Amino acid sequence: MTGEQPGEFDLIARLVESVDEARRGDSVSGGQVLVGSGDDAAVTAPAGITATSVDAFIEGVHFRRDTAPLASIGYKAMAVALSDLAAMGAAPGEAYVQFGVPADLSEEESLDLARGLGGAAAAAGATVIGGDLTRAPVLMLALTVVGHAGSANELVTRSGAQRGDLVAVTGELGGAAAGLLLLERAELAGGLDADVAEALRRRQLEPSPRLAAGRALAGSGATAMIDLSDGLGGDAGHIAAASGVGLAIDLEAVPVQAGVDTAAEAAGVDRWDLVTSGGEDYELLATLPPGRLDEARSTVAEAGNTLIPIGEVTDGEGVSLRQADGSVREASGFDQLRR
Repeated sequence: MTGEQPGEFDLIARLVESVDEARRGDSVSGGQVLVGSGDDAAVTAPAGITATSVDAFIEGVHFRRDTAPLASIGYKAMAVALSDLAAMGAAPGEAYVQFGVPADLSEEESLDLARGLGGAAAAAGATVIGGDLTRAPVLMLALTVVGHAGSANELVTRSGAQRGDLVAVTGELGGAAAGLLLLERAELAGGLDADVAEALRRRQLEPSPRLAAGRALAGSGATAMIDLSDGLGGDAGHIAAASGVGLAIDLEAVPVQAGVDTAAEAAGVDRWDLVTSGGEDYELLATLPPGRLDEARSTVAEAGNTLIPIGEVTDGEGVSLRQADGSVREASGFDQLRR
């Protein structure tokens, strides 16, 4: 659908209204909004420590409009940005959105996208309080998200893993990569239960940032943490490199989402390519001392997630993905510059 765009300021006003439909008010975790959207700059009065992350979401690189509804594009862009805060153990606060509008995007389509953005922010407890609008050759979203913590000690980086720590993940993997296969090749869903296929597609279109689980892990002794955006192999490698350790992961212990095996077989690809390299599941990979596992499992369960041990931190460097027959699989992840 195409249509004539309104003037810049009229569209900004309508976009703000669409986002505001899903907002939970001006109060945010760890901070307070004093001036929100509509002025030259937003003004907040944060308490404690802030964590800030920037993410870009560009048509033709991160999504295609022919396979993803606009509301889902907006939802995913916000969820992906907020997932970086989850990986730090920060509470969600404010979000700022830069929106590049192509000539063939109508006003109603722009509003659909804004509703998706607002829905993801509201579901996470974040508040969209500012941004920018510009014409662009393709649809583009650039998001800045700010999280909060009482002190720097409450946040978790990638660099604290210690030899002897356990490696654990907050949920099932492979679903987003399998979901992308189904979106691009609808015929692959023929051998799947309809609900299972829809869950895989939904995992790709509208991921859930594990914000509550991230805070639970941070409070339960996690020594290092990362969100699984680029795949288990690649993201585990980031922890290993930042911490100066090795990570040994038992692939048979890795939880795999229902339907991944069937989708992989139908597509003629290796299931482990989807699970370890496909990315975009946005679960949290964490390291923690063995003595803290029970506590961490309990607090993560209270946050609505599971915590599954899948390996250990070792001496050395890099990531070892150990298969059931004892062989080691190459650890790789998605790299958009080399795709």
